[in-house]
Amino acid sequence: MPVASALAAILFIAIPQQAHANPLPAGFVRLADIAPSIRQDIRYAGSDDFLHRKVSGYGAPVCILTLQAAQALAGVQQAIAARGLTLVVFDCYRPARAVADMGEWTREGGPPDPQWYPKVRRGDLIAKGYVGELSTHSRGSTVDVAIARVGSPSVSKPACGAIDADTLDFGTGFDCFDPMSETAHRPLGNEATANRKMLVDVMLAGGFKNYAREWWHFTLGHEPFPKQRFDFPVSAE
Repeated sequence: MPVASALAAILFIAIPQQAHANPLPAGFVRLADIAPSIRQDIRYAGSDDFLHRKVSGYGAPVCILTLQAAQALAGVQQAIAARGLTLVVFDCYRPARAVADMGEWTREGGPPDPQWYPKVRRGDLIAKGYVGELSTHSRGSTVDVAIARVGSPSVSKPACGAIDADTLDFGTGFDCFDPMSETAHRPLGNEATANRKMLVDVMLAGGFKNYAREWWHFTLGHEPFPKQRFDFPVSAE
């Protein structure tokens, strides 16, 4: 089935949701309730991120999105499943307190980090546009995502100059704060170039727009809360 047809078949289907002890605000869902086959590797709930610690507001390694974004992502997953591929999400809804935590940490300053931002001093990450004082993630319809082969092991690797072992080759890992992470960056290996194009194409067919400076960053085109930011915590139940 063509990508567009597969997406159209699933995008607006009402999908039953599981009951949770801590219900989310109206309009939000846990991705696992909508598309359980999508792999989740929520980095900011642990220490495998550029802060080297858990980020404020992440009580669990869980992807939360608006219903519309979750259903659209489910459509993308269905479209690539026939190729033996799966989506891997690194971050979804991000509480406003997490954005503030990242900003405060950045302003503390420090030298470059060879793993995450090898060419930029920590105190310059905001000025260089790698860390935002506001984030589209807080609106609930932005996702950081890659593609992996179904059945591949989930093993994290350094962001810059390396590839996340459980994903296809995208030229860098997630959250590599470097020009290499720009979606159209050149020179780039042929495989990484093709994989970035595939990711952009399938996400675009699903209604998502790419942020040109980060090959992994996508926002739903017709998001339900385009001017609203949320601050409820990320929780599993």
